[in-house]
Amino acid sequence: MQSTSFDWLALLRLAGVGLAFAAVPLAWLAWRQRNALPVGRMQSLTLLTLFLTFDLVLFGAFTRLTDSGLGCPDWPGCYGHATPVGAQTAIDVAQAASPDGPVTHGKAWIEMVHRYLASSVGLLILVLAVSAWTLARRRRGTAEVHFISPWWSTATLVWVCIQGAFGALTVTMKLFPAIVSMHLLGGYLLLALLSVQAVRQSQALGSQKARPIAVSMRGALLAVLLVWLLQAASGAWVSTNYAVLACSEFPTCQGSWWPMMDFAQGFAMWRPLGLASDGSPLSFQALTAIHMSHRLFAVVAVLSLAWLAWRLRRIPALATPVRCLVALVILQVATGLSNVVLGWPLLAAVLHTGGAGALGAILVWLLAATRVHARTSPAQ
Repeated sequence: MQSTSFDWLALLRLAGVGLAFAAVPLAWLAWRQRNALPVGRMQSLTLLTLFLTFDLVLFGAFTRLTDSGLGCPDWPGCYGHATPVGAQTAIDVAQAASPDGPVTHGKAWIEMVHRYLASSVGLLILVLAVSAWTLARRRRGTAEVHFISPWWSTATLVWVCIQGAFGALTVTMKLFPAIVSMHLLGGYLLLALLSVQAVRQSQALGSQKARPIAVSMRGALLAVLLVWLLQAASGAWVSTNYAVLACSEFPTCQGSWWPMMDFAQGFAMWRPLGLASDGSPLSFQALTAIHMSHRLFAVVAVLSLAWLAWRLRRIPALATPVRCLVALVILQVATGLSNVVLGWPLLAAVLHTGGAGALGAILVWLLAATRVHARTSPAQ
């Protein structure tokens, strides 16, 4: 009978490699910010963690798109080893048994590097949370106003642990589409949490002030953020079900404006990869429904984002994020079309995933950088 006990030693080895990965940027940051104020060091650490988390999202997309998610079919190690070097024999056996299968030496390295990056980001977030509580304790009872609630970093730490659990389930449940989709959306949530903290720290340092906006504008921001979330979830469902190539032309699909589609089967959430909820193979009509739903809702998302950018253009203090918003919308349209008409090129697919995360971070940044002012005039 196979043992189901968890391999804690492999987890400790993975954490050790992640610590080695995290030590380099931490040492560089400590030296560079050695004369900075504590809040300044916190902001630099947050921005560094935000940057590496975005890199992690990109590399996660690369891992998925190169079919490397099961390059090491166990978790947290690779056949019980900390690196694919120790698992060479097991990988050779798996590759010989299934030459076209998911296990190869290259895919094993891609999968393990993704895990190393994830563990290093987790350790950076742990350092961020400990630093936030240490700073809060030092300033307790003082009159200093430069204070960021440590609960932000605590929530981020809790969520990165949940992300780790989703990562483990992604492997142990063999790329179950619902789990993989939630794992991707969870990465976007990490970006959002870190973006809020970066803005709050800038405000505490005085380098940025909360910009007053009308209640209606605040509502517009929240509405567009919801539209983005739905579109991101739709995109995750397309990617995790490998439904991109269900339509290889634009603006029509399979030579029709409304091809044969099976929405019930395509949007049955809890089912294995490539299978319907009854265990039968997932039909091509289901994949077409997944693809077309994302394509049609993309029109709503692009129009909503363009409308928001047009409304925000009159606020000079928000000019930079608005320009970034417009540039990212253009990137998303270009990469989305490239995925269809060019046969899902790897670079375009990775950029499309990263662009979606960046869009969400910009929208959250705009929310965090503004506040409702009841007396704000339409001109303001």
